Amino acid sequence: MGSRKTELFTEQENELAELLKVLSHPARLKIISYLLKVKTCIGNDIVEEIGMAQPTISQHLKELKRLKIIQGTIEGTSICYCIDPKGWSAFQEKVLLFFNQNPNQDAHQEGACCI
Repeated sequence: MGSRKTELFTEQENELAELLKVLSHPARLKIISYLLKVKTCIGNDIVEEIGMAQPTISQHLKELKRLKIIQGTIEGTSICYCIDPKGWSAFQEKVLLFFNQNPNQDAHQEGACCI
């Protein structure tokens, strides 16, 4: 498989691509949705909610935590996960900046951009 050649892209493009790549797995989206719904939870609750094996869930949590979308704190023998407010805001900002770009409206009317 070829090199990703990340040096060809800006830091912002590489960061956004990494964020979107991590979120491209449905289990990770479900974990985030669950954490947004319950505000906080214990790791075993996530396993029960998602219905996947503990090691698999742990790998997904590790990726989400690596990008600071979630955070985890140790409480006794359990880890309590929740959305990382600062990381979540930074993620939202990066995605919104990208998707809030408007195409040139004059050039995109009824296929006019390809004429």
